Amino acid sequence: MRHPRFHTPAAATLAATVFTLFTAMTLVSAESENWPAFRGPDAASVAADDPRLPITWSTTENVVWKTPVEGLGWSSPVVWEDRIFLTTSVSEGEEEEPRMGLYFPYGSPEPMPSGGRFRDPEPGDLLERSEAVHHSLVTAVDFETGAVLWTTEVHAGVPDFDRHLKNTYASATTVTDGERVYAYFGNIGVYALDMEGKLIWEKRFDAAHTRLGWGPAASPALHEDTLFVVNDNDEDSFVVALDAATGAERWRVDRDEGTNWSTPFVWQNEQRTELVTAGSDRVRSYDLEGNELWHFSGLNSISIPQPFSAHGLLYVTSGYVGDQVKPVYAIRPGAAGDITLADGTRSSEHVVWYADDAGPYHPTPLVYGDYYFTLHDRGFFTVHDAKTGEELYFTEDQIQSQQVRRRVARGANGFTASPWAYNGKVFVLSEDGDTYVLDAENRFRVIATNPLDEVAMSSPAIARGNLFIRTRSHLWRITDTSASQ
Repeated sequence: MRHPRFHTPAAATLAATVFTLFTAMTLVSAESENWPAFRGPDAASVAADDPRLPITWSTTENVVWKTPVEGLGWSSPVVWEDRIFLTTSVSEGEEEEPRMGLYFPYGSPEPMPSGGRFRDPEPGDLLERSEAVHHSLVTAVDFETGAVLWTTEVHAGVPDFDRHLKNTYASATTVTDGERVYAYFGNIGVYALDMEGKLIWEKRFDAAHTRLGWGPAASPALHEDTLFVVNDNDEDSFVVALDAATGAERWRVDRDEGTNWSTPFVWQNEQRTELVTAGSDRVRSYDLEGNELWHFSGLNSISIPQPFSAHGLLYVTSGYVGDQVKPVYAIRPGAAGDITLADGTRSSEHVVWYADDAGPYHPTPLVYGDYYFTLHDRGFFTVHDAKTGEELYFTEDQIQSQQVRRRVARGANGFTASPWAYNGKVFVLSEDGDTYVLDAENRFRVIATNPLDEVAMSSPAIARGNLFIRTRSHLWRITDTSASQ
């Protein structure tokens, strides 16, 4: 039997790096930690080590509480002090259940002879256009008990846009600054509520056609007193900056861009703060006044993963399963103008490294220590050196065949949620509701499988020694109960 090995000229050096990584991680007090946005406070999905954070769980083991969630939504939970916020859409009629996996053909909406925007979906289209009234809700859940503290309806009406059956009318994750919570419902609008659920302001958007009728899903981003919303569609794409306190529009920039589903990222680097947006036509960076700083082309035809930063670099990727090239770019700060790579090159003044076969479709990758970890939708993963792009783990057979992806586990073949990490482990949540625990200190071998027995497509939240996972109909608070006693 061939065993995985480091594919590197200096395995001992890498081993030393691993040791340094995990001994240097600071075990900070989590009492002041919050998880205020999609993938956490810095969009990294990495939590500080904490003995209370669970490694194993089930529907009964290490479960503090399990709260039912009405309706349908894939927005991730966010946490601020004693409250957990999430959104949902409750239909007055029948809703078709989410459909897991990747499937072809997808089906596309077409103009309706009656003059409507799109035709009604037909069986096999994998699209949903409900005729029923939907209620867009924001909910606050008590951190300690799981009790619902309040639910505020911000909109009610019959949807005037389609959605993919893997999407929902409440897929965008809220963001909070501890004073207000901001909920974005894509083609409906964005709403600001105070911490008691009172609506403070709203800004409505006209529904726009999205590619193949799949509907919107990107989440907003918050920086200091400004809320950023990117709405990429097939009619009138734009990025808008809103005053967080009042909802007043500070600036709006039209984007020559088709539909995408990537959440924008506020990159605070050593030189400046910029808003980075990933698009299938161009990746663009704006300053905080809406002026374009730099751009490049090279992502594939659908952009979903969120840009993020680690080691002073910006990582941008996409990996639509129908495209041959699945690129990853690592960008250094200070770029200006067009930084598109020349054909046949893998680095430049501003591109530190580039890979053409490591981009994921749905899950955003993870940098944990020096590891750049990519989870692919069909249950494979790759590991690169985050600073250089070098591929780290292979078997001899994989080296010969150039098949460098490893399968998470046999039978694990559907993943939408982004991976997360703490305590030397990387966690990947399947659409079946099973979380596979990979040991980052031992070549990412699976050491545990944690079932929740319910469909799951939301990325989790982590705060004060607790993991919060949203499944199809529940929100779970999970912690190592033995360490909490």
